[in-house]
Amino acid sequence: MRKYLAELIGTFIMVFCGTGAMVIDQQTGGAVTHVGVAITWGLIVMVMIYALGEVSGAHMNPAVSIAFAVARRFKVTLLPGYIISQLAGAVLASLSLKLLFPSSPLLGATLPAGSEMQSFVLELLLTFFLMLVIMQVAHGSKEQGMFAGIAIGAVVGLEAMFAGPICGASMNPARSVGPAIISGHIEHLWLYIVAPMVGAALAIPIWKYLCEPAVISTDISA
Repeated sequence: MRKYLAELIGTFIMVFCGTGAMVIDQQTGGAVTHVGVAITWGLIVMVMIYALGEVSGAHMNPAVSIAFAVARRFKVTLLPGYIISQLAGAVLASLSLKLLFPSSPLLGATLPAGSEMQSFVLELLLTFFLMLVIMQVAHGSKEQGMFAGIAIGAVVGLEAMFAGPICGASMNPARSVGPAIISGHIEHLWLYIVAPMVGAALAIPIWKYLCEPAVISTDISA
């Protein structure tokens, strides 16, 4: 239960700060700026990894939890509890922002600026990049290495900075589900659920291939 509570709290804080920066930027006519929003996302992910990594691994992302399970670095029995906790944290964060900023129409919801296919491919690739980095710096299923928070937070901030204006740079089904449900903008939600999960899962076999020790044959007849 401590792991589940840590995932709920971590996802709540991440979504509250990240989408909160977007809401406040819209409410204040751009005071935070797009760069500020991207930095906020990167920083809050980094901080939560260092704060909660020792407890639950600070996944805060169903796609990451599923990918860890695919890689056999996370117990499948914990997966339902993690996903439920992450979704609950995101919904509660969006509900809190709705109470604080009732005039905000989107609450930081991720919506494609162009076609759905364009955003689908972008989300898939962004999550693929993110998961590849996570697998390299995480210990087991715990994102708690000395530089893990910096590396993962930097990737999130970087991807939010350049891809955010087009696809929203969600890379996280929970992050998209919360604002979509509370704001009522669920028309494109499917792609922000499917694309990150596919992208994260695709990163696992690539990571295994790249990091698998080379097998040197000692058979002279080979």
